[in-house]
Amino acid sequence: MNNKFEALKIEDDIDEDQDDTFRPAPTPGPGEHPLQFNYSIWFSRRSPKNTTYDQSLKFVASFASVEQFWSAYSHMTHPGDMMGHSDYHLFKEGIRPMWEDDANKMGGKWIIRLKKGLASRCWENLILAMLGEQFMVGEEICGAVVSVRFQDDILALWNRTASDQATTTRIRDTLKRVLHLPANTVMEYKTHTDSLKDNTSFWNTDKFI
Repeated sequence: MNNKFEALKIEDDIDEDQDDTFRPAPTPGPGEHPLQFNYSIWFSRRSPKNTTYDQSLKFVASFASVEQFWSAYSHMTHPGDMMGHSDYHLFKEGIRPMWEDDANKMGGKWIIRLKKGLASRCWENLILAMLGEQFMVGEEICGAVVSVRFQDDILALWNRTASDQATTTRIRDTLKRVLHLPANTVMEYKTHTDSLKDNTSFWNTDKFI
């Protein structure tokens, strides 16, 4: 599999000028267990060299089976070990982790703010639930993001249709379950339309319990 997993093993070795051309997932081989959807992994990190979000977004690899996923995941630095302003994005293949992407533009995201030390475990629980189709909302899930910041870390789960209240509520409730969150945990939601208006990801959100 042509990939950049080793480049992500040590965060400081990531070459911000390296080729980031998207490549589709390889067809699962004999004995592999295909996923319901193919997925792609992206990485971004704030840098003086990157003047826009699009410039900071680096394609890592795509996968189509359980085995291909674990091959990728086992080589990646865990979120809790990353430094600075860094993000992993795990999205269905063909969807770029950008608000204005056709699959995202009418949607939004659930946001969970984490204390330091929880990001690696919660990120793994979230993406395993997503890959395993535990949310039971068909094609509504677009992808997930873990954002490593200096004060705290943030998980976000993106969905296609912000106006579908029943589906967004179901996603929220499943998130609480798979992340083992207390019943009184404050959850935040923000539409991508609002993010495009104020140019922020995690401010001016709607809060729910």
